Amino acid sequence: MSGRPGIDDLLARIREGFERVGPQEAYKAADDGGLLVDIRYQALRERDGLIPGALVVERNELEWRLDPSGSHRLPEVSGPGLRVVVICNEGYASSLAAESLHRLGLHRATDLIGGFQAWRAAGLPVAGWTPETGAPAVPAVLRPAAPAPGETGKG
Repeated sequence: MSGRPGIDDLLARIREGFERVGPQEAYKAADDGGLLVDIRYQALRERDGLIPGALVVERNELEWRLDPSGSHRLPEVSGPGLRVVVICNEGYASSLAAESLHRLGLHRATDLIGGFQAWRAAGLPVAGWTPETGAPAVPAVLRPAAPAPGETGKG
């Protein structure tokens, strides 16, 4: 035993730093001008659908795109006072992501308890993915991933 904390301990410690929200609170945050950020990977979005109006930012791009003072931030990131609700599939990776956003100065960042699965179970709006077009059946905010600094964007 190394004495280092495991992931469960790390998550518990991180979650002490902010108040997490449930599905209804996340929905209200979006209505009040907050930004819902879906960090699930594409296969999950295709399988389960999207939250209409949520900004899709893959987890590996999150800090580049949401840094309030970063040169690669998205236009939706209006400043450090922005309320951001990070959404992953079940509410684990989103806690780590929200903590990272706090370190970048987004002190109102939080995550959705239970993630997308909790949102869907609460009966909140979900846009189905249309495989024929590769797009959601109902519009959602989707942005093509731009290369991070130092990347060419070529595979």
